[in-house]
Amino acid sequence: MPSFRAQLNIVGLRPGYRPEAVMDTAVAALAERHHVEANQLDIVAGIPRITLRFTVEEPERGAENRTARESAALMRAAVEAVAVTQRLAVLRRVRGTWVAV
Repeated sequence: MPSFRAQLNIVGLRPGYRPEAVMDTAVAALAERHHVEANQLDIVAGIPRITLRFTVEEPERGAENRTARESAALMRAAVEAVAVTQRLAVLRRVRGTWVAV
């Protein structure tokens, strides 16, 4: 079962939300469709970035990539309710390297 990462930059919080709501919302949205293996928050060039690692069960590689991109987009839409986002990246683990899909 292939492993994917969704990386999303967070540039601000919506009024009334705490920082923890960003990751909680992202994990809940992605977990509706997939097993979320891990999540983390990093600061890259002064910008917070959340990363969620998840698996996708599909019968063929093209469907896996498509489903991963769709799920990441749904996760971003959910996070947009609590935060302002920027730049979503979806990566797939290929022979020990993370490759953009």
